[in-house]
Amino acid sequence: MTMMYKAPELRTVNVTRYVTPLREGGSLPAIADADDGFLYVLKFRGAGQGINALIAELIAGEIARMVGLKVPEIVFANLDEAFGRTEPDEEIQDLLKASVGLNLALHYLSGAITFDPVVTTIDAKLASQIVWLDCLVTNVDRTARNTNMLMWHNELWLIDHGAALYFHHSWENFDEQAKRPFVQVKDHVLLPYADELDSVDFQFRSVLQPDRLRAIVSLIPDEWLIDDSIPGTPQEKREVYSSFLETRLINSEIFVKEAKHAREALI
Repeated sequence: MTMMYKAPELRTVNVTRYVTPLREGGSLPAIADADDGFLYVLKFRGAGQGINALIAELIAGEIARMVGLKVPEIVFANLDEAFGRTEPDEEIQDLLKASVGLNLALHYLSGAITFDPVVTTIDAKLASQIVWLDCLVTNVDRTARNTNMLMWHNELWLIDHGAALYFHHSWENFDEQAKRPFVQVKDHVLLPYADELDSVDFQFRSVLQPDRLRAIVSLIPDEWLIDDSIPGTPQEKREVYSSFLETRLINSEIFVKEAKHAREALI
């Protein structure tokens, strides 16, 4: 079955109120109000892994959406320099000051609960789709300890892809890294249920055409790609992301084989 294709677009909202931090930790995302009247989970450019995490969140999230998986709407979130001046918490104030400009946010799923594999059974096809996606984008953060999935209105939603695409923390030999198996799949929370990886591989490879991957990568704002420590123009860096994803997709049998072997070892 052919999926309807629509080129991805991201809206831009302005943050109007910092509501509350979501959890303690290096990234310290927050729930925030925006000028469109909605609540968002705000991911800050000045936190933890910084802009790389926002890029990974954007690319992995939109690839997931393109293959039909459920991801909260992703938006660009503009943070004004005056925003943090009234924040009493010094750590949060520093974070807000370091995050002036364009950040990333996901629509807040009010009332959602964390996915628990003991409580909720996921069918083999959906499990295989999510495992395949995480192998493609090298997402190390979908383990039993931290599933990064939510149940909302009896449907499974994927969140938190900031740890994906870890090749971009070094940028060296990205072509070689694109062809490596994803050995961390052995810790994937859904791997035991993922017994349809071959059929999912065939299906998703037909959906993720090079022009569609490039359309997602093209969404990365120039201001996220200006880093003097890494040579190249923003467009040259987008080319690296596109090449990495296309090479990884062409060689998907490598990570599918690794996932199947890891699953056999588990069961």
